[in-house]
Amino acid sequence: MSERFAERATVPDVVGLPFHVGRDLAAESGVSLANPDPDGPPIGGLAWPGLFYITSQHPSAGTVVYQWDSVSVEIVGYGEAETGALRNSPGAPPADVAHATPESTDFVDLSSTDIVSP
Repeated sequence: MSERFAERATVPDVVGLPFHVGRDLAAESGVSLANPDPDGPPIGGLAWPGLFYITSQHPSAGTVVYQWDSVSVEIVGYGEAETGALRNSPGAPPADVAHATPESTDFVDLSSTDIVSP
């Protein structure tokens, strides 16, 4: 395989950004965003119309790639993200019973010079 003589670019961190902002940041950095499914539609077609957020990317931020290589991104529409958080959870969270509790209130005073016999 022959070596490529293209310029190098550093992959920016686009996770958490709106798609249109991440796309512009990627272009300024010299890479392009792509659909992780190479047989699927272009990522720009999936993210239009509407507001979409980038939830993951590959390769990760800081990776050095050839200029204009693709960075695969996953996107989700605004308000469509799945979450494990409970809305309006009832009451306080459950108490943590796994903490150790002292068995006895007896203690030894090592600063005392008095000798106590059992």
